Amino acid sequence: MSVHQHTPDHAFASMRPRELEGVTVLGRRSMLKASLAGLSGLSLPGLLQAKEQAVTGGKSSPRQKSVILVWMTGGPSHIDTWDMKPAAPIEVRGPFSPISTALPGVQICEYLPLQAAMLNKMTLIRSVDCRFSNHEPNMVMQTANLDAEPRTNREAEKFPALASIIARERLESNPDLPPYVVLNMKSRSHVAWGGYLGHAYDPFQGKDVGSLFSLPRGLTTERLHSRSQLTSDLDRLRRDLDLSGSMEATNRFTQQAVSMVTGASARDAFDISKEPESVRLKYGDHEWCQQAMLARRLVESGVSFVTIDLSNHGASGTWDTHGDNIPPYGGIWNGLRPLLPVFDRLITTLVGDLEERGLLDDVLVLAMGEFGRTPKIGTQGSSDGRDHWPIVSSITVAGGGFRHGQVIGATERDAGQILERPVTPGDLAATIFHHMGVPLDISYLDNRGRPRFVIDQGKPIAELCG
Repeated sequence: MSVHQHTPDHAFASMRPRELEGVTVLGRRSMLKASLAGLSGLSLPGLLQAKEQAVTGGKSSPRQKSVILVWMTGGPSHIDTWDMKPAAPIEVRGPFSPISTALPGVQICEYLPLQAAMLNKMTLIRSVDCRFSNHEPNMVMQTANLDAEPRTNREAEKFPALASIIARERLESNPDLPPYVVLNMKSRSHVAWGGYLGHAYDPFQGKDVGSLFSLPRGLTTERLHSRSQLTSDLDRLRRDLDLSGSMEATNRFTQQAVSMVTGASARDAFDISKEPESVRLKYGDHEWCQQAMLARRLVESGVSFVTIDLSNHGASGTWDTHGDNIPPYGGIWNGLRPLLPVFDRLITTLVGDLEERGLLDDVLVLAMGEFGRTPKIGTQGSSDGRDHWPIVSSITVAGGGFRHGQVIGATERDAGQILERPVTPGDLAATIFHHMGVPLDISYLDNRGRPRFVIDQGKPIAELCG
């Protein structure tokens, strides 16, 4: 299947042209009026308007909660990382050896020593049911909808990301920052989007840390404001036909969006050069680790959901380790082995940094991908790769004020099937919503006006939420 991929040249390019959207989000406990995003065509103005509606409507502002999703694009091998089977035959267990961890009796990969030492502050889930999940686009695990598989369902890309739902509900977050941010996005197909909710709830995105707030050649801050003023002038010509005053409101939110992109508050949050040298040295200079440091800055500033696209290329993802003879993926030894020390430093430094700042209870950190990999090594004619395995995967969870220092679930002796305690995408979504204070029965209308529940089946993971 051919997938259209497009990465904007700069952050302001994510503000899309005018499109008629008009979607209402419904919940049994609440109903929010649709934003003017369909009229404005600008994602940030739509979000700013929605925030003001919440304030004027008397919506309370609980303590700021956030999620950082470390998205291991391509599907990390569970059997070579967090669910090793050292007693299995070599063609199953692979080339890596297990090491002990801070949890007695629990072992993980030898290339994750930092996480092994910190595992008493984390949770491993070894029984995630990823059936129906695929990648390019990566939709099922990021939407909790089993029908969100574009290769089999042409409506799949319309299902909104969990992050987009949270952006719609968590209106008390910092108005100077977008609620849903994707960092290091190598391809549009790596993340889920606003879908039925409209472009107002697409992620705010950038190609890299340094260029996120760079304007394209020839476009200055003054010209940006000038273009915004031109929009205002054109709208004024039609204002006499707009008895509701929506065009006037749209213009005001557009001005706020321009101020956010060019203003000091957002620039400060995205500027990692403001970090002390000691912190930057702790994270290291690898691009992925720099993104993790930026993610911490963003949630600290009030962003509700940050996804880090943990990939180096724009195909199906760097963790898609099919084999050395199937470029650009590589196999387990040459492809996966170099990734693990970088990931190990990233996840432990991020969790440790959040803890030191007193943020760990308010920030839920998840590291996961689309699925696991085949129990037997050497698939697809390779000698060292593993193919997709949506039957089961493993993930790491930290923070969120949850109960950690445990392993949830288990697989059979070859790590091919779930042995006990299956955890579904709906369960993960319910756990995320529980942390964020979003109603578990939230729904939205599709383009036929039919209500769709985000969590059709699933509940918060009891072992975590207690």
